[in-house]
Amino acid sequence: MRPTLEEARAILKKYNAQPFLLQHGDTVSAVMGYFAGKHGHDAEYWKVVGMLHDVDFEKYPEEHCVKGEELLRRENVDDEIIRSALSHGWGQTGSAHEPAHFMEKVLFAADELTGLIGAAALMRPSKSCMDLETSSVKKKFKDKRFAAGCSRETISLGAEMLGWTLDDLISETILGMRVYEESCKAGGE
Repeated sequence: MRPTLEEARAILKKYNAQPFLLQHGDTVSAVMGYFAGKHGHDAEYWKVVGMLHDVDFEKYPEEHCVKGEELLRRENVDDEIIRSALSHGWGQTGSAHEPAHFMEKVLFAADELTGLIGAAALMRPSKSCMDLETSSVKKKFKDKRFAAGCSRETISLGAEMLGWTLDDLISETILGMRVYEESCKAGGE
């Protein structure tokens, strides 16, 4: 089954209750939709993959991206979506799925980066991405103690996989997060 975005959100909520994890699913989903639209791909499909990428994180953190395969199969999610969603854990969690497709490489790079950007935004007086600049995120990127759980190695490897500079990846991910923030203010996703 190829779930709709609403069905994917329901699957995520079935296995995750922590507000932060649900918001992270929404954020990554929106950023994936932004990148899909920018590069001429199916935004709804990319959003679904982004929404489901951490389906197993709350209940099975030690088996992250491994247990997710079982959970998503139980929900009858298409193999292609499962592979793509779980590829973001390659080299970090035991996921056997190396990012191979453009969408998977974007997810691999942007997942960790959304956490770093979100933490940087919270440090601003506005608590927003709307006035956040790439240079501010790069300063935080260099400080290994800031948002220490966000793997700089994964972000850098993701940019390399995509053939993008770190600056380009950061600035485009900020733009994707701004689109999400605007939709939240407007009562959207």
